[in-house]
Amino acid sequence: MSRIGRAPIQLPDEAKVAVGDTVTVEGPRGALELPLPQGIGIRVEDGVVTLHRSGSSGPERALHGLARALVANAVVGVTEGFRRELEIVGVGYRGEVKGREIHLALGYSHPVIYPIPDGIEVSIDDRANRIAVSGIDKQQVGQVAADLRSLRKPDAYKGKGIRYRDEVIRLKVGKAAAV
Repeated sequence: MSRIGRAPIQLPDEAKVAVGDTVTVEGPRGALELPLPQGIGIRVEDGVVTLHRSGSSGPERALHGLARALVANAVVGVTEGFRRELEIVGVGYRGEVKGREIHLALGYSHPVIYPIPDGIEVSIDDRANRIAVSGIDKQQVGQVAADLRSLRKPDAYKGKGIRYRDEVIRLKVGKAAAV
């Protein structure tokens, strides 16, 4: 039996889980709907959600822990939300939120415009070099943060670009001066 899959999920008081063809998780920040893989069942009793599988075939075993992790992430998302922070590093590099778009100056000859998807909130601090991406869907928050980082990945020699706040960039040594 999957160790992750059989771990119970404690529901906070403000979260509700409804089971049908899909699993619907509702909380103070919104609602998420997740498809339930075939062969995986779900029980909600006394504020505890448990997932079980009908058999022990390979696909069912593989999806047991995944389904439990997705439901647990949905519960955390609708109650607390997820947040990912990025930094813009480089002289003249900055960002600005205008409506539902992010306008970035990243050293190119043109501004880079990134549309903000529905369900995601983006804020940029006063110095225009810290980006905070937040939302209730963990996968979507991570994908938007990865898309923003890919617009100008950190340079290996000077470290300029967009990086995650907790990311450590190991800089390469430049060319040695000829004697």
